[in-house]
Amino acid sequence: MTDTPNEPETDVPHPVETDFEIGQDNIRPFGFDIHNPVFVISSVSIIAFVLITLLFQGQATEFFGWLRPFLTSTFDWFFLSATNIFVLFCLFLIVSPMGKIRLGGKEARPEYGYLGWFAMLFAAGMGIGLMFFGVSEPMSHFASSMGGTALEAGVRTDWAPLGGAAGDAVAARDLGMAATIFHWGLHPWSIYAVVALSLAFFTFNNGLPLTLRSAFYPILGERVWGWPGHAIDIVAVFATLFGLATSLGFGTEQALAGFNHLFGWGTGNVAKVVLISVITALATISVIRGLDGGVKILSEINIGLAVLLLLFVIIVGPTVTILETIFAGGIAYARDLVPLANPFGREDDNFRQAWTAFYWAWWISWSPFVGMFIARVSRGRTVREFLTCVILIPMLASVVWMGAFGGTAVSQVIADGAAPVLGVAQELKLFVMLEQLPLAPITSLLGIILVLVFFVTSSDSGSLVIDTITAGGKTAAPVRQRVFWCIFEGVVAATLLLVGGASALTALQAMAVSTGFPFTIVLLAMCVSLYIGMRRYLKAMA
Repeated sequence: MTDTPNEPETDVPHPVETDFEIGQDNIRPFGFDIHNPVFVISSVSIIAFVLITLLFQGQATEFFGWLRPFLTSTFDWFFLSATNIFVLFCLFLIVSPMGKIRLGGKEARPEYGYLGWFAMLFAAGMGIGLMFFGVSEPMSHFASSMGGTALEAGVRTDWAPLGGAAGDAVAARDLGMAATIFHWGLHPWSIYAVVALSLAFFTFNNGLPLTLRSAFYPILGERVWGWPGHAIDIVAVFATLFGLATSLGFGTEQALAGFNHLFGWGTGNVAKVVLISVITALATISVIRGLDGGVKILSEINIGLAVLLLLFVIIVGPTVTILETIFAGGIAYARDLVPLANPFGREDDNFRQAWTAFYWAWWISWSPFVGMFIARVSRGRTVREFLTCVILIPMLASVVWMGAFGGTAVSQVIADGAAPVLGVAQELKLFVMLEQLPLAPITSLLGIILVLVFFVTSSDSGSLVIDTITAGGKTAAPVRQRVFWCIFEGVVAATLLLVGGASALTALQAMAVSTGFPFTIVLLAMCVSLYIGMRRYLKAMA
């Protein structure tokens, strides 16, 4: 991808006369290309957060335990309403005349083929999440949809998103899959698509820097290069860093659980720090190699391994049941999409708050990272092609993945009410499910490798994105600056895991939700700005 965007083709000017572009507002201590004050405020704030959290661990643990449920219970309606808007906005753009706009201009052509493009979309967007929740979430919703029937002690049965299935195992399976697909389908990928399309359009079609503030030029005008723009980029850095830390925490917990399950390794604090350090070192090497030499290669390797594991489960597992689960779950999702997305429903507060509101806040906190990464690799696509592929292809892949892994686990429970997959921690469910199939040691080890490589690609991609934001939209900032952010992602994840103790995942989720909340407001304004910018673009091209 070229680092020099096309000349502007609309009345949104390139900021050639601003300090932002010509570098008078940039400083270069220690060889860093720093966009002051975004880099300074972001880095100092994050360092302060790490130090304060480590110094006051007891208070921090108590605070994190309060923060997530407060935000998700108080603002659940806001998260659900906003995400519904993102879905409707994307669907509108697909069918509107704006869908014919080509990112980069009429003559632009994609630099990556579909295979490489899809691999990077999938690896950056949801890799760790699918590994962690692929078995555990369908199992949780299946158990709750059984109408409160306790399958085994320790299985949560205190929410039933669609009213329960009164003990009907097949109906419960389909309802559970519908609820699962809801959290991995249209809504999260629409969130990513809004950010990615905004960044790609204003960068490649209007010649603006590849940074979040550029998407607000139609609303803010020249003020976007001042403090309003600084504030947007700083919030984006915080959201990206803590969203990534949450995912890296999930990956660490699952990888350690897998190693302990297979080899009897420990899962204590020392093991967590060691694993995060090793993975951060590998991510740093990938960062140094760059986008094509690092992220792209690792993403394609990871997709190959993921497809291999997926095919193994489908072929060796209960194939017919898996296909039924995928098909019936997809139908149930389409049928029940409206009640699931209802922001004011009162049938199941726990499902809406503990699951959906958290998920939407988590995806939103990831959106600057995933959105900017997708934008960087999507030049040359039309808006219609871009939105259709970015939303539908990963959604279909998620449906198949959840149907295969979740369907296999559910079938084990239906066949045996005391199946081993019940009653174990979330991070262990994948390995216990694989244990019931042939070649369990090999497939479990492959699962751990997938978690670790997804870990690396997420950390690598995230550091590239944060680096771009803090360097003022430049995609070729010094390598040492990318390394700085890569290391700090690992430090933040390790800090939250250590401070959280037994409730480590709660601490991680609390920070994702807290940064996702303000960035939801940013995304809503981004939709308005993108619409204005595209309407002006079409008028100028007419």
